[in-house]
Amino acid sequence: MFCDFIKKLKKVSFNNNVYIEWYKDDTLAILFSDIPKIENKIINKRVMTKEEIKRAKKKPLFCENKVDVILIDFVKNKNYKFVINSGYEYDGATIHKFFWIIIGTKEDIRFKVASLLHDVLCENHCFVNNDRYFADKVFERCLFVSDACAFVRWLMFHSVDNYQKLKGKWT
Repeated sequence: MFCDFIKKLKKVSFNNNVYIEWYKDDTLAILFSDIPKIENKIINKRVMTKEEIKRAKKKPLFCENKVDVILIDFVKNKNYKFVINSGYEYDGATIHKFFWIIIGTKEDIRFKVASLLHDVLCENHCFVNNDRYFADKVFERCLFVSDACAFVRWLMFHSVDNYQKLKGKWT
């Protein structure tokens, strides 16, 4: 099943390199050099220190492979290129436990790629020229690709957008 999905992804050339077209419409495109291989950390109390367990619980996901990312903003006519290094650790979609029954858990497979990209962009604003709204739109489009329903995409997009506005996380 997953192999069929991979075969359907379009390969495109960008600056003399071949990328996987994860998403494209008339406003933005998301290209990957390789499909992010996202894994859950495994906790083993017998061999891990308390600090390692605490860190694994705080950021339970990691990207196993190095991925070059190209984001194209067709509206502003800008291209952004950055790398997600292998071993990059992140916490997944930040969803309060109260909403898990409606939306899903933070480690839900539908949210893994979207939250990976969004976390990288939130930690590195300069990757998209400090364009918070564009980063949120990339997040929402990745949710679309992963087959999150329209309500979940709407709720998650507006949650991250409004949270960042309220907290002043971006300029």
